[in-house]
Amino acid sequence: MKFTVVGAGAMGLRFGVLLQEAGNEVDFVEGWQPHYDKMKEQGGVYVTREHKNRHLVPVNVYTPEEYTATDADFVFFELKQMQLADMLERCKHFFKDQYALTAMNGMGHVEKLLKYFPEEKVVAGTALVATILTEPGEVEFVGERGMGTTNWATYTGKTNEKTDQLMEELKKANFNPTLKDDFMGTLMAKVVFNSVVNTLCTMFEITMGEYANFEKADELSRQLIDEAYDVCERAGVQLVNTRAEELASVNYVSKVGCPHHYPSMYQDMSRNRPVEVDYINGYFVKLGRKYNYEASTHNFVTNLVHLAETTRQNKNG
Repeated sequence: MKFTVVGAGAMGLRFGVLLQEAGNEVDFVEGWQPHYDKMKEQGGVYVTREHKNRHLVPVNVYTPEEYTATDADFVFFELKQMQLADMLERCKHFFKDQYALTAMNGMGHVEKLLKYFPEEKVVAGTALVATILTEPGEVEFVGERGMGTTNWATYTGKTNEKTDQLMEELKKANFNPTLKDDFMGTLMAKVVFNSVVNTLCTMFEITMGEYANFEKADELSRQLIDEAYDVCERAGVQLVNTRAEELASVNYVSKVGCPHHYPSMYQDMSRNRPVEVDYINGYFVKLGRKYNYEASTHNFVTNLVHLAETTRQNKNG
């Protein structure tokens, strides 16, 4: 299959590089000029896994304006929520008959993709996979090969030969994919997960393992999980996990899967980049109010993350 990966950041590179290693044709479209320039200069991206085996992986990388290929099976969007609208406009000249594929964090991206792709060609998912873009042209894959899982669903709930083939390629690339039949429930499970781990680790600048080993972590997690589930129930969204299973997932990934990992939101804040909390915890606040429910804990946490973000920016000038 052929993939056009829009957004050659941490997760875009992980998906793209491993799909390429599994025998697929992959092009990368990158809008951050220093990163694009570095990859062009060195002829690819330097990849390490668990701080070992640093090696150069050749990749085809283009700016949105210079990319013209329309023959990909999937255009794979891996961006920050704040970047997507602009990149869609910059890339729309090469959208033709491809499927849109995404595993972006938070919520808000699906509505934007539907402005450019028909409902029957939108596939979205979630990835319990950790990756770090350490600097332009350098990426670190967290976890041993084959660790982590991904869940996917089509917007219409219908599958076909193309989506079945996608699952096969993701399996060959060690992403352990599962194709679900509940689109919103599949996506929202990861938003709940991130509303706990991403935000609290970012706020206190700690790893996932440090958070999970705090004696009151389960109490904090349950409060955010329960409130998120209350919102989803009012909105008619059936989540794929029970509340207890979601808590177990938070603990397993934090204690066993990626205990030394700083979540992506912290990585953004530590580099004075905008954080996605409004699309995660803030999403539950917005959705809850639509159904006359006040997600007060998520609202409080959203504001605290922005306070931490602003404080760090002010200290760093």
